Amino acid sequence: MAAPLDSDPKTLVSTDWLARNLASPDIRVIDASWYLPEDGRDPKAEYNAAHIPGARFFDIDEIADTRSDLPHMAPPPEKFMSRMRKMGVGDGHQVVVYDGAGIYSAPRVWWLFRLMGKTDVAVLDGGLPRWRAAGHPIEDMPPVLRERHLTARRQAHLVRDVTQVAAAMKLGDHEIVDARGAERFQGQAPEPRAGLRSGHIPGSKNLHYRALLNADGTMKDGAGLAAAFDAAGIDRDKPVITTCGSGVTAAIVNLALERLGQRDHALYDGSWAEWGRFEQLPVATG
Repeated sequence: MAAPLDSDPKTLVSTDWLARNLASPDIRVIDASWYLPEDGRDPKAEYNAAHIPGARFFDIDEIADTRSDLPHMAPPPEKFMSRMRKMGVGDGHQVVVYDGAGIYSAPRVWWLFRLMGKTDVAVLDGGLPRWRAAGHPIEDMPPVLRERHLTARRQAHLVRDVTQVAAAMKLGDHEIVDARGAERFQGQAPEPRAGLRSGHIPGSKNLHYRALLNADGTMKDGAGLAAAFDAAGIDRDKPVITTCGSGVTAAIVNLALERLGQRDHALYDGSWAEWGRFEQLPVATG
């Protein structure tokens, strides 16, 4: 598999890379911060107080399929196009997505752009914490937005629904990789969302997303990523379906796979928020 580049505008770029390119008219920066309720953080308020100059705020819960009763499911292409156009994000732009945790929710929006057929998008390695630690500028002013034309074509091979995941589980022809913590995966800790069973999809492998990150919130290099997959017993020669609590941190696994040169991977959008609530779907523990 191909070795990842230090900064690759289709996967991951450094804070220094963004600082050098921030003034380019073709760059669009997006703040995709999102947190669980128990984190006690308000991402929009934090964005209003301090963000990378020119950054737009991407509301993961609003730019979603709000017709679904599952959390922040991928929006229809028409809605995605409408929201991005109003944010001034258009065809031909290089998009850089970051979040306030380091690498947490930004890969979800990276994956959403790819799902919509846009590949000129990268995650900011280390996010806003690393940007600030490096002494790069921040501001509290909203950007001046001018609508730009954007086309979206949904790439169905990058997403899986519950029926497809159930089939993959039965056939064993995919690696199903769960990015939740070990205690939730094993069914030893309750789910943060009410009404969900505890445990995991039978046959799935557990790779906590934090195992893919360094202590400073940046993503591990190629050797470190490969070692994390190997330690979890994941066969990267098989196609991979990623999952987590609600389809957010699963995208960190997709980003890591893309960094390692693996292209055959998809995300289970419903994730445990869907699987865990249906009694007719099997659950494993331990």
